[in-house]
Amino acid sequence: MIKKLPSAFYLSADILQLTQSLLGKVLCSRFGDKLSSGMIIEAEAYRGPDDRGSHAYGNLRSKRTEPMFLSGGRAYIYLCYGMHQMFNVVSGPSGTPHAILIRALYPLQGVDVMQKRRGSKIPFKNLCNGPGKLGQAMGFHTSMSGTKLSGNQIWIEDHGIRISKKDFEQRPRIGIDYAGKDALLPWRFVLLYPERFIQSIIT
Repeated sequence: MIKKLPSAFYLSADILQLTQSLLGKVLCSRFGDKLSSGMIIEAEAYRGPDDRGSHAYGNLRSKRTEPMFLSGGRAYIYLCYGMHQMFNVVSGPSGTPHAILIRALYPLQGVDVMQKRRGSKIPFKNLCNGPGKLGQAMGFHTSMSGTKLSGNQIWIEDHGIRISKKDFEQRPRIGIDYAGKDALLPWRFVLLYPERFIQSIIT
């Protein structure tokens, strides 16, 4: 049975368990009449305020990071290198700035829409195989940061897929060398052979 994840799902303070739990879930966006979705196959945990990789390290609050301090179940979208819209899931109770960067999706619905956003010559396998790519493919923008994931613009669905420990790997996070020893933490969760689970979603 397909169901939208409830607000309570995102309130867990266990950021690593929550990141693992997002594997196999389906991220959806609807802007106007354009529906896009993809199965989450890679996600990366950031545990503020003690994680040097987090934008909220040391409880840093700014206009950009303010959505991270809201209660879990909201989008945190920031601009990387002046061009990439990076989509994160805010988690934990209010005042605890945990966030999960969604790094890759397996495209499901609205593939034609994704290709128009990314470029008609982009092959299927490259549509959402990186956080900047999926941000563009899904139509995300920093102006949407703080949006509740319980609404009708951005949400995450549970299609009943159950992921066991043998189905994924934990790896070091990417692109945060500035975080020192925290850059080595195995807080990036990667679903192995996601094609095995696609049939369960489309049937």
